[in-house]
Amino acid sequence: MPLTSTGDIVGPARAATSGVGAFNVVQIEHAEAIVAGAERAGLPVVLQISENTARYHGSLAPIGLASLALARAASMPVAVHLDHAESTALVHEAVELGFTSVMFDASTLPYAENVEATRAVTDHCHRAQVWVEAELGEVGGKDGAHAPGVRTDPDEARAFVAATGVDALAVAVGSSHAMLTRDAVLDFGLISRLRAAIDVPLVLHGSSGVGDTDLAKAVAAGMTKVNISTHLNKLFTRTVRERLDAAPEVADPRKYLGPARRVVEWEVARLLGVLVGG
Repeated sequence: MPLTSTGDIVGPARAATSGVGAFNVVQIEHAEAIVAGAERAGLPVVLQISENTARYHGSLAPIGLASLALARAASMPVAVHLDHAESTALVHEAVELGFTSVMFDASTLPYAENVEATRAVTDHCHRAQVWVEAELGEVGGKDGAHAPGVRTDPDEARAFVAATGVDALAVAVGSSHAMLTRDAVLDFGLISRLRAAIDVPLVLHGSSGVGDTDLAKAVAAGMTKVNISTHLNKLFTRTVRERLDAAPEVADPRKYLGPARRVVEWEVARLLGVLVGG
C-alpha cells in the first residue's frame, strides 16, 4: 500500500463515525512500531512528527524521510503528518519532502492574525494537495484552552473553518497534552455540538490522558483524528528501564530498544481497535 493522503484516511472515518489513530514519532523505533501496529490491527494510521521532534533531530528531513519510507513500504494505508508546526518554513519543508498533511499552530496569535496566517498556509498546502489541520485557541498547550473551564466555541469554530479553509480542526473539549494519567474529563455534549457546527473532521489532542472507554465515547460523539504520544512514550521508556534494570551490563541498544518497540507495536494495534469500536 503506497503512502496515503491523510484526507483519504480521515475523511471516510468521519463519514463512518469511526476514529483514526495518529501517533507521534520521536525516533525511528516509534515509526517502525506504529506502522507494525497498524499492520497487526489491519487498520490505517497516521505517523506524526512534531516541530519539537524535528528540532531534536536537527532538522525535519532525517526522521521525516525515514517515516515516509516506512509508510511507502507498509501493507496498510499510512499517512505522514507534521504536528504542531508554528514555523511556516517548516510547513513548506514538509510539503517539499512529501508529507501528506500538516498541522499549523498559530493559536497563540490574536484571532484575526491566526486566521490570516492559517489561511496563507492552507492556500500553500492545498496547491500541493496537502491536507491542513489547525487549531482555534491554545488547544495544544499546557494551560491555554486546556486550562480549567476553557472550551472551543462552536460558532467561533464554524467561522474559523469558513475563513481559513482548513481540512480539520483541533478543538478543546477537556483533554491536555503530556498527561501521565488517563483521567481527563471530556465534554461529550460539546463534541457533539462541534460535530454538528462544522463540516470538517474534529481532532482530539492530548488523548494520552483519556481512557479507553472515553476515547470510544469521544469518537461516537464526533471526534475523528485522535492524537496519542505521551502514553506510548511512557510504555517505551518503562520497557527500556525494565530491560536495563534486569541486565545492567547490556551495551547493545537493540537489546532494550527492540523490546520497547514491540510493546509500542502491540499498544498501537490495541488502541486502533478501540478507536474503530473493536
